[in-house]
Amino acid sequence: MKIILQDIGRRYNREWIFRHLDYTFSFGNSYAILGPNGSGKSTLLKVLTGSLTPSEGTIQYEWNNKAVEIEQAYQHISVAAPYVELIEEFSLNELIDFHFKFKAFRAGYSKELIKSKLQFADTVFQKEIRHFSSGMKQRVKLVLACCSDSKILFLDEPTSNLDKSGEQWYLDLVEDTKSDRIVIIGSNQEHEYGFCTEFVEILNYK
Repeated sequence: MKIILQDIGRRYNREWIFRHLDYTFSFGNSYAILGPNGSGKSTLLKVLTGSLTPSEGTIQYEWNNKAVEIEQAYQHISVAAPYVELIEEFSLNELIDFHFKFKAFRAGYSKELIKSKLQFADTVFQKEIRHFSSGMKQRVKLVLACCSDSKILFLDEPTSNLDKSGEQWYLDLVEDTKSDRIVIIGSNQEHEYGFCTEFVEILNYK
């Protein structure tokens, strides 16, 4: 799998968030998109996931050296981000079942293993998501994204709302699930992306 950016730019009104970005994200690598708050990291991630269109340039997805239509790219993508909403009226059991009607489990994973990964008490799985703390919701977002069978994993501010033990839990989860895919993380906190080997400084494209 590849994501190929050619002269990509995105602007709001007359202000360019980033511009003239040429880059290729390749299968099997982990990337960190870096920059201070408000620099455009999340905007770039939204362009990469197809939820925003670029204002200029082209973005192309490839699988086995064949182009993937932009409308079909979502089948290869999983996302965990602050702006991704959970269905608050569902219980956690219902939410997991609903999510995996649209995404396959990552190889070797099952509902029971995912429940074990979350490290919640059994009674929590019957509760509606609206009763969860922000940290619990973040764990759910991360587990659903990381444990789905997707070629590309996007994580934006992955440890937001997590405490210190939650940060280590996140690192363990990613370590277990980052192989055989592209991992792209938007962050300005080194502990979130310390395992990445490639870096994109968004401020270089202003």
